[in-house]
Amino acid sequence: MTDLRLAIRDLVVANRILANEDVVDAYGHVSIRHPADPTRYLLARSLSPELIERDDIMEFELDGTPVGDTRQPYLERFIHGAIYEARPDVQAVVHAHAEAVLPFTITPTPLQPVIHSGSFMGVHVPVWDIRDDFGDTNLLVANMAHGRDLARCLGADNVALMRGHGFAAAARSLIEVVRMSVYVPRNARALLAATGLGPVKALSPGEIAARAAGYQPHSPETWRAWEYWARRAGCGHMLARRPVRSATKSRR
Repeated sequence: MTDLRLAIRDLVVANRILANEDVVDAYGHVSIRHPADPTRYLLARSLSPELIERDDIMEFELDGTPVGDTRQPYLERFIHGAIYEARPDVQAVVHAHAEAVLPFTITPTPLQPVIHSGSFMGVHVPVWDIRDDFGDTNLLVANMAHGRDLARCLGADNVALMRGHGFAAAARSLIEVVRMSVYVPRNARALLAATGLGPVKALSPGEIAARAAGYQPHSPETWRAWEYWARRAGCGHMLARRPVRSATKSRR
């Protein structure tokens, strides 16, 4: 199977996982940078993530122009292209409207990592407000100017919240951005629940750095979650052969 076919297969799996884990619903989307051309990316046509098949995947220029395809694209595809344009290190992007993060987009309370699996959002989670530079809009990222402004807010961080809207997440691999996007809402729910009980002890920068240093996107531990989520979503049969751990390494 070619790198492109593998990327498309994994992108279908990612869509199904995010839908099944309630990160996205009828809306929201995930993309991957084109494996053979970093100036392009792959993203589904305008369709609910749970329904996406291989043939639904489209190819785009970074400015959001479809490549040889006349089907209806997602309106907010500019989120993806602008982040890829600004961040050569990013290989995959998610945009979602998960309800658990919304309180942190409309109040001064910052979204902080407080559970170990939430550490991958990083120390700083900025909030982007489209109204700051564009006035009253429908809150959708409808062009590259909007997308680039969001990308500037994201900067070198992993997640940016979007006021009254949701979040955008960026990572070095598709597996990593899916994992991050699953745990961002879970971390938000834990933080929101804890705030009524007393002072919250967030993860320290050192703890976050230690988690990041030990993370490998294609390790057996990471694959375990990918396989688990894919099977829950009914697409485990689409996965490649799982990585094999060396017998000399310790087991978790």
